[in-house]
Amino acid sequence: MKIAIIADVLGEENNGTSITVTRLIANLKKRGHEVYVVSSGKGDEDGYYAVGKRDFKIFNEYFEKNGISLAKPNEAVLRTCIEKSDVVHILMPFSLGKTAIKLCAELHRPVTTAFHVQPENVSSHFGLLRSRQVNSWLYTYFLNGFYRYAEYIHCPTQFIAQQLRAHGYTQDLRVVSNGVDPIFTPAAAPKPQPYADKFCILTTGRLVKEKCQGDLIRAIAKSKYADCIQLFIAGEGPLANKLRKAGAKLKNQPVIGFHPKEELAKMINFCDLYVHPSYAEIESIACVEAITCGLVPIISDSKMSAAKHFALDEHNLCRANDIKALARAIDFMIENPAFRAKQREEYIRYAERFQIDKCIDKMEEMFADAVAGRHREQTC
Repeated sequence: MKIAIIADVLGEENNGTSITVTRLIANLKKRGHEVYVVSSGKGDEDGYYAVGKRDFKIFNEYFEKNGISLAKPNEAVLRTCIEKSDVVHILMPFSLGKTAIKLCAELHRPVTTAFHVQPENVSSHFGLLRSRQVNSWLYTYFLNGFYRYAEYIHCPTQFIAQQLRAHGYTQDLRVVSNGVDPIFTPAAAPKPQPYADKFCILTTGRLVKEKCQGDLIRAIAKSKYADCIQLFIAGEGPLANKLRKAGAKLKNQPVIGFHPKEELAKMINFCDLYVHPSYAEIESIACVEAITCGLVPIISDSKMSAAKHFALDEHNLCRANDIKALARAIDFMIENPAFRAKQREEYIRYAERFQIDKCIDKMEEMFADAVAGRHREQTC
């Protein structure tokens, strides 16, 4: 098939969206599909069409600080790609995506969409992360301004599919994980010498409010074993300095920073525990990468996070934003290495469902169904 991918956000692989979109493009090409990509960058690469970035005037510094770069609509470029495609996959409900989906209707091209932007990802920038009214309004705003023009929506988890149904989305919802890169596999990895005698805890994700890494730092401070814990926070974002300041109070200061996937895979395999304290999460491919390697997790039970469904046992869950409960959960894992060893094998088997090839199979099926006009009954 000839597939156009329209991405308002697609840059360096330092956030979940860019990582999953880049992975989708690479795997579709690997299977012989001809892929055209419209985004704000990479215009010098084969099959990529750059449309530039939106100018937010006095807010540019704020958006840059928060790692936000949205593509500027360019109807001529979009029309060129859409006209020569069999199906168009639009990833986000912003300006580039909105222009593209209306062109698809005009040009009678089959279109599929994806739900990668959780309302909480937007409301957090305005200090309204936990506002049900605002987040509910955003679901409606996305629907009326974008998704109502589509018949198919890719949902990375059943959780977000159910959220869409609850907010009036009637489209054909395809639940397909974003999948895990094959580099994330269980492997024997000795701890680096400076951490050889430490209990190593890892958390990964953008350094932003909704990821709640600060809760983990505070929980470690309350742990009975705080002096022997080494925390790794793998990611980058606007809260980096704030987290470093908070972590300076621990005996072993956290190692904070972004790591390429090769380094991250090694880190996952030498760590002893993964903690995912996030409040809002559509899937959390970072958590999936960790459990795929067999790293046992403790996950926030937040109602707004899909990651909680990866818990195989009550000890893998912790009440959201409860610092003392998280400290107790960490202490349990430290005190029960046999439990972690048993769960390691269970998670390795469980995570087989997230293999990228299986996920791409399902994405191909959605694209083929869109071309043929096939729909599924509403089951979410």
